[in-house]
Amino acid sequence: MPNVNPYNLWSTELNKMKRICILICLLLAAGLVRGDQDPLKVNSNTIALKLENPRVRVLEATLKPGDKENTHSHPAYVIYVIAGGKFRNHAVDGTVTDGEFKTGDVIYRGPVTHWAENTGDTTIRLVLVELKN
Repeated sequence: MPNVNPYNLWSTELNKMKRICILICLLLAAGLVRGDQDPLKVNSNTIALKLENPRVRVLEATLKPGDKENTHSHPAYVIYVIAGGKFRNHAVDGTVTDGEFKTGDVIYRGPVTHWAENTGDTTIRLVLVELKN
């Protein structure tokens, strides 16, 4: 009969459990980063639903100076700028970009998971038209 050290067995099982826990944490983190967060739910204080049907969802976003959104996702969408201002966009990959919306601009954007903040001194108002399949 081979000489088996009970400590080695325990250590091996403990290492397996640690690996499983780490894997579960990584999978959970990946799910959060992937970002299925609905902007209407996670940013209910800055976003209002204006219209929804099988083809589009129309949202109005109002960001006062200093407002910061929570991370959320959009399918492909169009932005109409009611009132412009300076903003900072934070992508989930860590990329940060500064920009300025100009009143009257119309912008198309592909699907994205991000959060943004108003870095200017004016209230930004946007209409977002999210495209559905």
